Amino acid sequence: MPTWTAAGFVRRLSEARIGSTFNFYAQGVGADIRRARLTKYLECRGDARIVLVGEAAGYRGARVSGLAFTSERQLTGTGPAEASATIVHGTLAELGLSDDVLLWNVVPTHPHRAGDSSSNRAPTRSEAEAGLLFAEELAAGRRVIAIGRLAERALGAPYVRHPSRGGATAFHAGLMQLLDA
Repeated sequence: MPTWTAAGFVRRLSEARIGSTFNFYAQGVGADIRRARLTKYLECRGDARIVLVGEAAGYRGARVSGLAFTSERQLTGTGPAEASATIVHGTLAELGLSDDVLLWNVVPTHPHRAGDSSSNRAPTRSEAEAGLLFAEELAAGRRVIAIGRLAERALGAPYVRHPSRGGATAFHAGLMQLLDA
C-alpha cells in the first residue's frame, strides 16, 4: 500500500466530483494557491491529535482560502472575513490548541444555491456521503469532534454547537467541556 502524502490527498480531492458542489481546488481563479495552501496545512498538521469537522466549505471561508474554518483575511490580511472562522480560531488560540487541531469539513467543497456562488446551502445526503471519505481519511488515528449536527450525524462523533448564528458561546463551552480544557 502506498504511503499517505498530503500532496496525494490534495490531488485526489482536486479530482473529486461531490454532487453539484463547486470544487475550488480544481476550478476558479486561485485553485493552484488553494491546493498549495491545503498541502502545506496538512503537512504542518500531520501530528495533530484532534480533528474538528464542520458541515461544508462556505463561500467566504474555505471556498476562497482553501482551508476549513479559515478566511482569506486571516491568512493574508485582505479579502473576505468569515465569522465562524474568526470564532473557531480565537477559541483554539485561547485554549492553546491552535497547533494541535486539524480543521476539516464533511463536504470539503462548496455547496451553493444554483446560479448563486455567493451563497451557502446544506449539502445533500449524497454529497455528505461522498465527502465523508475524505473526512474519514483525515480523522484516522485522531480524536474527532463534530461541529454542528450534520457533522455529528455523518461521523457519529461527539458534537459541539456550530459557532454561527449566535452559537459562539455554546461552541466555546462545548469544546472546553469535550476537551476538559
